[in-house]
Amino acid sequence: MRDQINAAMKDSIKARNARRTTTLRLINAAIKDREIAARGEGRDGIGDEDILAILQKMVKQREESAQIYQQNARPELEAQEREEIEIIREFLPKPLTDAEIEAAIKAAIAETGAEGLRDMGKVVGVLKGRYPGQIDFGQASRQVKALLGA
Repeated sequence: MRDQINAAMKDSIKARNARRTTTLRLINAAIKDREIAARGEGRDGIGDEDILAILQKMVKQREESAQIYQQNARPELEAQEREEIEIIREFLPKPLTDAEIEAAIKAAIAETGAEGLRDMGKVVGVLKGRYPGQIDFGQASRQVKALLGA
């Protein structure tokens, strides 16, 4: 994943695309920060799962910022945030559709043998392991809760 981001940055520098280059540099800086923190914890660098989490966090931050800019009538800043979101999303896996999410939840419930709300954590854990970056787990948790009879 890191190689893909670096290759995209080289291409954007050659194409003189300032917004894309800046966004990709922000991604690399966030990755390096996480690597430094991991070394401080005694781990040897970070993996693709960590990079995925970084990218998801960056998208969420920009969505919140874009919403604030929209509420405060700052369309130029909102547009900038939305452009950055699109650039970051290029490196995230394709999200599942609502039907695919529901099927995945039902399969996870069947696999874990979940029968009630006590088993909700098991189901969400299976989903997180199988579909990192492809499901909004806040929304999925609500669906799991509904299917388990809450």
